[in-house]
Amino acid sequence: MGTTIRPSADLRNHYNEISKQCKETREAVIITVNGRGDTAVLGLQDYYQMKSELELLRTLAEAEDDVKNGRTAPMQPSFDDLRASLLERKHE
Repeated sequence: MGTTIRPSADLRNHYNEISKQCKETREAVIITVNGRGDTAVLGLQDYYQMKSELELLRTLAEAEDDVKNGRTAPMQPSFDDLRASLLERKHE
């Protein structure tokens, strides 16, 4: 399915229809003002998913940069510290 483009008046006059379309197709609807793209309307579930995916991509990019620049350490000491911390909390 292609991108749906609708004028801004439709957002006001046909909101329920646009909302239903976003949820069913899981695609954004582009809203235009004076014939030019202005806003993208997206279902809330898809918005949250996109936001989570972007955060994951940022984290992966930072990790890749750390590896490229030698900012790494062996995992075992980190696991040992975490395990000790968890055991400490368990005994409190």
